[in-house]
Amino acid sequence: MPANRFNGFTDYGIGIGLRIPHYQHILSQKPTVDWFEIISENFMVDGGRPLELLDKILEQYRVVQHGVSMYFGSTDPLNREHLKKLKRLVKQTKTPWLSDHLCWGSVDGRYTHDLLPMPYTFAAAKLTARKIRETRDFLEVPIAVENVSSYAEFHVSEMTEWEFLNEVVERADCGILLDVNNIYVSSFNHGFDPFEYLNSIPAARVAQIHIAGHSKYRKYILDTHDHAVIDPVWQLYARAIERAGPTATLLEWDAHIPSFDEVHNEALKANQFIRQLQAVPA
Repeated sequence: MPANRFNGFTDYGIGIGLRIPHYQHILSQKPTVDWFEIISENFMVDGGRPLELLDKILEQYRVVQHGVSMYFGSTDPLNREHLKKLKRLVKQTKTPWLSDHLCWGSVDGRYTHDLLPMPYTFAAAKLTARKIRETRDFLEVPIAVENVSSYAEFHVSEMTEWEFLNEVVERADCGILLDVNNIYVSSFNHGFDPFEYLNSIPAARVAQIHIAGHSKYRKYILDTHDHAVIDPVWQLYARAIERAGPTATLLEWDAHIPSFDEVHNEALKANQFIRQLQAVPA
């Protein structure tokens, strides 16, 4: 199946996050992994152990950068010093694309260090898209924005979350990092049909997919990345690749992290859905 416009990386296969508990295993055992996703901010330093480790990883593996602090939806102007450090890392890793979240998280230079949901308004979409375009032009690398999990909504919203996502990526002319676990989490918390969301996004803009586990409480679901992926999320994943085609897929496991092999084997379950898709006649 041919790559869509924003996904020229259908051969990237299945990746996992590069996490501290697995460093020693990776360096000593050199396991076969399609690629690693790194959190950009963990390596935006002038030197030391993080960059030494990254150099060793880059000798053997492909790396894709994922950010957690661009806050495209904040009204603050882009932080130029942050962008300069990010661009230096982009050149070092040669990441084929860069992702960050469709959210806000800073006010007047003060950072919440959280991924806060947006008010789904046309004004917010216009501002957010402009900052994404400016970031892409400065970094000179394709950008994909990720849908976040949410636990509150704004009364001023003028559209649904998926309509807002569509509005932003069309205005910015960027890709989507489609997090199917976040869709599931938010659908439970806000009472919408996750498949309506999934069927409404522009499949031709899906550059990467995230899968993950979560924690379910009596009245809400929390996106904790500390469990295996549940079956309803896998079903969303199956529908996502049915629409977008084989897509670079990343398993997130960030708390109560088990052994490297357990995390990797969980990620590789995605291959069975890709094989099923490829077995269906065009």
